[in-house]
Amino acid sequence: MSARRHETTARWEAIGTTVLVRVTDPHALALARAEVERELAAVDRACSRFRDDSELTRINARSGRTHRISPLLAEAIALALRAAALTDGDVDPTVGRALELAGYDRDWALVARAHDGAEAPASETRATGRSCVVSARVRSGWRVVELDLAAPTLRVPARVSLDLGATAKAWLADRAARAAAARGECGALVSIGGDIATAGEAPAIGWRIRVTDDHRSAPDAPGQTIAIRCGGVATSSTAVRRWIASGRSMHHIIDPATGAPASSCWRTVSVAARDCAEANIAATAAIVRGARAVAWLERLALPARLVDNRGRVTAVARWPCERASREEQAVTAAGAAA
Repeated sequence: MSARRHETTARWEAIGTTVLVRVTDPHALALARAEVERELAAVDRACSRFRDDSELTRINARSGRTHRISPLLAEAIALALRAAALTDGDVDPTVGRALELAGYDRDWALVARAHDGAEAPASETRATGRSCVVSARVRSGWRVVELDLAAPTLRVPARVSLDLGATAKAWLADRAARAAAARGECGALVSIGGDIATAGEAPAIGWRIRVTDDHRSAPDAPGQTIAIRCGGVATSSTAVRRWIASGRSMHHIIDPATGAPASSCWRTVSVAARDCAEANIAATAAIVRGARAVAWLERLALPARLVDNRGRVTAVARWPCERASREEQAVTAAGAAA
């Protein structure tokens, strides 16, 4: 079915964030949304670190044992381990314990309230000058994870906790977009917390996307409008999902080398790639890598927009300049694997 000019959108709250689905055929919206909701429910049951009944919670609570797992969770963990390998460990699923020590130990809506002005236990922090750095006691690294995709089974050493936040949400967006496009027989865009995936035939002008620090921002917030015809766009940011612990501002992007929130020259990185998962892997790694990220993204030919802590923008690998015309706003969501 050819893409229509008119796009129809549904937006709702789920899994602690905003979900948006946009389709090129208005008659397909209900079917597309149903597919997205099905994917949301399945992946949340498998991969959530905040649900008592999820597979991942069960595994983290019983680390040190070998577990038989669902093919869905196996696929999610395989992607997380691939991300670690491709980024030399800068994106690592074994940072779950570090996130807990930093205070990100429950759904985001609860974290923001629970840690507003709260003090973290003294045993979990160490003072360095005038700042307080959170230290994880266990920083084993992704190579300790034993995944057998054929079985499928998983073993994580005792006291190591997995977190799939750096890959699962973007992977979910890719799955949901493909399912929505197939069911609706039309073009589909799915955004899950600002991680954006597309599938099917795009509108004639491409999928127009507003890139900002926070996907919930008003249309007039500082940012840039781009267009893509395929693939995905993901944004990683230290400007949102922040909380206070031990008098220090925390965020959710952990540097696996230190076990603490990454200290980066970038507050926000947006990347376009052939799918949303690849884009998010690169964006998260860029935050952790800091100044080294520019040459790395250029070498991989991944279009990216990096915003430093003073609000200055660096565009790499054919990302359009801020003053580009409507025709020049298009980004080719391609590039080498991260």
